[in-house]
Amino acid sequence: MWWEKKPQSEFPKPGPTIAARPQIAKVEKPMPETIRRESMATTASSVQAVIGRSIILKGELSANEDLLIEGQFEGAVNLQDHCLTVGTNGKVKAEINARQVVILGSVNGNVSAREKIEVRRSGNVIGDLTAASVSIEEGAYFKGSIDILREGKGEEPRIVAAASAFDNE
Repeated sequence: MWWEKKPQSEFPKPGPTIAARPQIAKVEKPMPETIRRESMATTASSVQAVIGRSIILKGELSANEDLLIEGQFEGAVNLQDHCLTVGTNGKVKAEINARQVVILGSVNGNVSAREKIEVRRSGNVIGDLTAASVSIEEGAYFKGSIDILREGKGEEPRIVAAASAFDNE
């Protein structure tokens, strides 16, 4: 015939069945925050520069892309057509001008945005805010004044002083 019969010793010995084998526990690690944030940024087709946690910079910063600061920065930030995000580890001591600003970390200085400023729960701001829209989440620390900008009608901007409503002291 065209095949040969193998001796019994060449066949594998019967072992435990699949059900009897011990199951290895599957350990799932959550995706690191930086990877999640980067993947969200790429899916939205936006470019975002990052100043990492270990970076300390002083000077004047301007860019033609969105910026995330997780490290320390002192000076001036100018992102007229883009968004600045101060991450939870970010510490910024600067005058900030941007289209939109999101604060999760610490900012000491005046913040001016053409569209919106958001101070999230973990945010800490000492300085004046100037924007068309300002949002301060409950639990955030803010000390300064808020100036809401209105387009058209040639009105004087309305200044709203923020008292101790958000102060933790």
